[in-house]
Amino acid sequence: MTPGPLVGENDVPEWMRPLMHSVANLERKHFERVKPPADGSGRPAAVLMLLGEGADGPDVLLLRRADTLNSHAGQVAFPGGTIDPEDDGPVAAALREAVEETGVLPQGVRPVALLPELYLTPTGFLVSPVLAHWAEPSPVVAVDPNETAAVARVPLAHLADPANRCTIAHRGYRGPGFLVPGMLVWGFTAWLLSGLLTLGGWERPWNRKDVRDLDEAWLAVSEPELPASAKEQT
Repeated sequence: MTPGPLVGENDVPEWMRPLMHSVANLERKHFERVKPPADGSGRPAAVLMLLGEGADGPDVLLLRRADTLNSHAGQVAFPGGTIDPEDDGPVAAALREAVEETGVLPQGVRPVALLPELYLTPTGFLVSPVLAHWAEPSPVVAVDPNETAAVARVPLAHLADPANRCTIAHRGYRGPGFLVPGMLVWGFTAWLLSGLLTLGGWERPWNRKDVRDLDEAWLAVSEPELPASAKEQT
């Protein structure tokens, strides 16, 4: 499936149109971090970048993985996972995973663009980000507590607020981070969110010299409750 828009700019809400325009003119070299193996050995996967409009304006659906998992415990991610042989491509896989992980009703989700594949060196996954509009929002919840600790709609305005951005440094890694009460967004998800804010025209100048190690950043988001605009929807 060729990366690019799946619908026209006029087929999305006005607040999404600058993002769709950017996606239509996106060059792979400006999006790709690490080139995938030439032999095509990457493991295909997909994530759903689901944008809706809530009480605090445009938001994005994120989940926090359970703290008891053997890998990536407690990390924040987009719904997603491996593309199974039965899936009809990355769009179908991303939507299936979102339903399984958050209980979102698929009939209310409209895929609008497929972004270029991104290769993750640590895991060997070749990830296709699927951009979607949450045309008819539905309640979401952590379907399996053994896999997911929380599900939240996080306002883009909160992510773009300079007070909630920093650079995370961890074991040689250095990249963007977002501070959300109860959620620390870093790594691949933060990198995608940073690109999303830039492409959509939502990014605001922030202090890139604010470098925090992982433990320090976790302490900054350790509030016991999410704000009302970002609480798990039940």
